[in-house]
Amino acid sequence: MPGFEFFGAEERKQVHDVLETGVLMRYGFDGMRNNHWKAKEFEKAFAERIGSDYCQLVSSGTAALTVALASAGIGAGDEVIMPTFTFVASFESILALGAVPILVDIDDTLTLDPQAVEAAITPKTKCVMPVHMCGSMADLRALNSICKKHNLILLEDACQALGGTYEGKPLGSYGDLGCFSFDYVKTITCGEGGAVITNNEKYALHADHYQDHGHDHIGKDRGAETHPFLGYNFRISELNAAVGIAQLNKLDDILKTQKENYTILRETIETIEGVTFRRVPEGGEENYSFLNFFLPTAELTQKAHKALAKAGVDACFYWFTNNWHYINGWEHLRNLKSLGKLSAEVRSQMQDLNNTDFSKSDAIMGRTISSLIKIGWTPKQVKERAEAMKSAILSTL
Repeated sequence: MPGFEFFGAEERKQVHDVLETGVLMRYGFDGMRNNHWKAKEFEKAFAERIGSDYCQLVSSGTAALTVALASAGIGAGDEVIMPTFTFVASFESILALGAVPILVDIDDTLTLDPQAVEAAITPKTKCVMPVHMCGSMADLRALNSICKKHNLILLEDACQALGGTYEGKPLGSYGDLGCFSFDYVKTITCGEGGAVITNNEKYALHADHYQDHGHDHIGKDRGAETHPFLGYNFRISELNAAVGIAQLNKLDDILKTQKENYTILRETIETIEGVTFRRVPEGGEENYSFLNFFLPTAELTQKAHKALAKAGVDACFYWFTNNWHYINGWEHLRNLKSLGKLSAEVRSQMQDLNNTDFSKSDAIMGRTISSLIKIGWTPKQVKERAEAMKSAILSTL
């Protein structure tokens, strides 16, 4: 990770196909496009790769979450359970629909704690959104059981976990809906882009219409299409989709290299007494895009993080103080700072996030360091990084 490290002639060829026709939009202009339909081609290939019946490409991972929620009928006042450790897009997509994000603790998988999820369910709960952060998954079997028990939507945010699997199924395909991001620093990239996958025909049809202003896409005259319901513009361009086609063809090689580099780093630092690793649920295999490990205390973890930076080990993250990925940095959400007035349902149903007890999440995140796994490292660089990490961590213990 990320796919831009693997960028070359294949992507340029796909983009050239689009530029040669001049048709950058995914819909219409049939006679001009020389039979190039890059978005349709990518959707078909991605659905096959993930083992899903339907795929809808959109403009970003955030758009994918928004479209997925809307496709399942999530709207004003509906509560969506999400984790304290994620990216801000999780709550942004929920709030964009007037729905209410309900934040709950994570466990040692670094994802949703099923017990915390069950405790947070109310009559207004409509959806559970596990976020497969840093390449690995939530306890999907437990979450799926909870969703079935309470008749809830299970929406997997697999934006950081493309290529991971659970019980033999690609992450994103286990729940009712799955979402992916193809931004510049994801496992494969379109520059900007995202995808919604599902096996539910109704959700797929809703996604197709909703992401394109409500167009029904019936017939060949775009101007004559009707609009069964309101939608918005979350379309992907042909240029972005073209890049994605080439990147998808490289996915297996990317995952193979990630695993090789991950394994070298892990085998080096797992010899250190006091270092432990995130739990991957039984039956799961991560995509190896991050090496996530714990130190005994938050104080030691902060010291180790500083020591790693001093040793020149880049791309190691201490999420506990990160502005974008953990509840501690979301001051704008905690205080509901918005350019316009938020819905009455959001203002009345939101937790008081400044006073909610997330001490269980704090205890885990305060001890967590995540090392990005790059695919452009040479074998020598990986080994040098492993030894530098080991020395830096040992210097703090």
